[in-house]
Amino acid sequence: MAIHLPVSNPSPGNYANPQRQRGHASTTSTAGAVAAVAAPPSTFAPQRTRLTASPTIAMNTRHAAPAAPVFAPARRNNDKSTLASMWREIQGEGDWAGLVEPLHPLLRAEIVRYGELVAATYKAFDLDSGSKRYLNCKYGRTRMLEEVGMAGAGYAVTRYIYAAPDLSLPGGCPSRWVGYVAAASDDAARRLGRRDIVVSFRGTVTGSEWVANMMGSLAPARFNPSDPRPDVKVESGFLSVYTSDDGTGRFTCGSCRNQVLSEVTRLLKQYKNEDVSITLAGHSMGSSLALLLGYDLAELGLNRDGRGNRVPITVYSFAGPRVGNTGFKNRCDELGVKVLRVVNVNDPITKLPGVFLNENSRVLGGRLVPWSCACYTHIGVELALDFFKAGDPAWVHDLEAYLGLLKCPKVAKVKKQGEDLVSKVTKYVQGQSFHAAWRWQMAAIQACDLVQSLGI
Repeated sequence: MAIHLPVSNPSPGNYANPQRQRGHASTTSTAGAVAAVAAPPSTFAPQRTRLTASPTIAMNTRHAAPAAPVFAPARRNNDKSTLASMWREIQGEGDWAGLVEPLHPLLRAEIVRYGELVAATYKAFDLDSGSKRYLNCKYGRTRMLEEVGMAGAGYAVTRYIYAAPDLSLPGGCPSRWVGYVAAASDDAARRLGRRDIVVSFRGTVTGSEWVANMMGSLAPARFNPSDPRPDVKVESGFLSVYTSDDGTGRFTCGSCRNQVLSEVTRLLKQYKNEDVSITLAGHSMGSSLALLLGYDLAELGLNRDGRGNRVPITVYSFAGPRVGNTGFKNRCDELGVKVLRVVNVNDPITKLPGVFLNENSRVLGGRLVPWSCACYTHIGVELALDFFKAGDPAWVHDLEAYLGLLKCPKVAKVKKQGEDLVSKVTKYVQGQSFHAAWRWQMAAIQACDLVQSLGI
């Protein structure tokens, strides 16, 4: 197979759970929220840029006075040669207009950088069944990035994230490590032009997560109790992983949602006098969690700095599935949540859920179909890659393959070092056993969802 990329060199570079959470409901409301506006059918299709094929390249403390900020919020300038001078554009302020095709070297470098921060979650994940940290992180948070070879990343991990879906499975569904929150160091903040808060999520690994991924029904998110917006619906399995609370876990403390909202809010308060960005990145299921978090922060109006200005939220999605319906997409657009989807056109995961009911099946003969509200819709700007490897189906979904292509656009063949990460996870999943009744139950759920959406 062949692919062509532009020739350019990269630069160096306690909240209430509306579903099952115990506790009091949050009364936070989104400041200045506006009513959802129905967009014409033509606007529902995501923006898409494809890196096309070329026959010439083959690809297989004590209270004290607040410390002075690292740098004062600076006025924008016209110098577009450094990341610090155009970080807002790179983070999607203009929906990446003119930056995706051809792919701008600064944007390429940033996509790779955030992808590597996601890859760290796989490298640090313990798949050794004999380990006391089995299915959790192998390292303490202060040295995790160093242990996976990213000591110079310029970020300090401030919190680990744990999650589990609310399912009744044999053996239960204990919470497992799914990612981390990190903040840019002082030196990195100077180079980036702002203090960057990163939340990184891994993809699906455990059996309960695979079952949750098969729960294709849409459910109202209802993240803001004062403005529940029943028209905003998301995939129930992803929602369950994000909002369910497991109090039995060894390392857990509340739902995934509570953990990340509280930590991001804490960091925003800590750096309230600086320019700040919130960057959420994930692979596969992790990209879904990142998008849910981005919407959650914006819907609750938590993305504000000490001056009351809106802090930009950017989602870098790698091989991500669809997450919600058109109401979810419209609301994310209204709130200014920017999403850059990096996908392989040969990756089936990026076409799920909603193989039949999606943004392309909402209109028939110029009219909205009765089941349009049940159609899944992709969000944001798409950067499409095109690669595959004969005899290795997992390759098309492998995060390392994505990053290898982006790093080496002119190399004839991307050579992988050792066993790819997704293959390791695949071997683990193949070794798990699922109760037969669950296979039939999941099939029944999928059938019922289709019947309900068609109004039969």
